[in-house]
Amino acid sequence: MCRAGSAWEPPPAHRDDGMWLAVIFIAALVASAAYLAFPAERKKWKLSLLALMLWGAAILVAVDKGLAYLGGEPLISEETDGMIKDSALLGAAMVAAVFFVWLAALLVANFKPLAPKG
Repeated sequence: MCRAGSAWEPPPAHRDDGMWLAVIFIAALVASAAYLAFPAERKKWKLSLLALMLWGAAILVAVDKGLAYLGGEPLISEETDGMIKDSALLGAAMVAAVFFVWLAALLVANFKPLAPKG
């Protein structure tokens, strides 16, 4: 913010982190392990969709982190400058959003309308 008589200062440098990448990567590994461990349940629980969404998010974040690293930012730090300050919590929030979309896909795929009585 600029005060009277002071020079304008740019905002502080963007501090990104890599912990959210680690959280998403671990979630993608767990989803892939579940996909491989339970072949009979793959279709019922749409484990391929869950793994695909998590790997897509992990690749998206990895590309973002790679480009930020090439721009001079640290690869891993512990806090962010966004709304969610803790980087692990940011990763958990992203995984939760993926789970909500996956649950919605499960509900839509398994939806059976109620038959009218009578």
